[in-house]
Amino acid sequence: MKTILMFLALAALTSVASAEILTKSVEYEHSGTKFKGLLASDTSFSTDAKRPGVLVIPEWWGLNDYAKGRAKELAAMGYVAFAVDMYGGGVTTTDANKAKELAVSLYGSPEMAARAQAGLDEMLKTGLVDANKVAAIGFCFGGSACQALAYTGAPLAGIVSFHGGLVQPSPEALKNVRCKFLILNGAMDPTIKPEAIALYLKALDSAHVDYQFINYAGALHAFTNPEATKITEKNGVSGAVGYNETAARRSWAQMRVFFDEIFGVK
Repeated sequence: MKTILMFLALAALTSVASAEILTKSVEYEHSGTKFKGLLASDTSFSTDAKRPGVLVIPEWWGLNDYAKGRAKELAAMGYVAFAVDMYGGGVTTTDANKAKELAVSLYGSPEMAARAQAGLDEMLKTGLVDANKVAAIGFCFGGSACQALAYTGAPLAGIVSFHGGLVQPSPEALKNVRCKFLILNGAMDPTIKPEAIALYLKALDSAHVDYQFINYAGALHAFTNPEATKITEKNGVSGAVGYNETAARRSWAQMRVFFDEIFGVK
């Protein structure tokens, strides 16, 4: 019996490892602007066997290879993933000033959540996703966008914010929250002040939001992105942003545990 179980386990692992990841560029429109997202899935998907879906919201650099790579990783894990275009036309940049200009135009505006919702709608339109098992994850700017989306009452089971700015919610916005939060933060991130964390958690507690807030020791802003340190040096900024392999690995593993919980994996 032990031999049979070992064989089955190895067969399952081989199947997962050999699964081909399919990607498809998806063009869509929102409020007169054209967007170009990326859908990722594996070859075993069909509309007859819907799976959990994960919306991926990029850093302020736009829908670049890093965000697309994360969508592919999620597809390899058995999810349908949709990497959303937040700027339109698939615009990306490696220039911090340009990225700031693009991101600031959305921060604090209802359009931030609206564009995330547009991506979510496109993912659901594919017919591949179980609408009762949907999550949104985001990195930096994208982590903030996930929070903004949750405050609209979007039909999500959970959100995961990787080193995202904390979006302080109003009491009215908190009433809309229908999902669980996983906030993954770099303990050494100078952009996230201790007083901001205290206010944020106090607000979530006041509304009895189901959340986990995890600090990763030694981690700076953008700690999951292997290119973070290089991009920082290119833009002449140091000390605030940097890749941290340990925090990146642990936070991704924590996301997987969170997904098992919210998607009902036994």
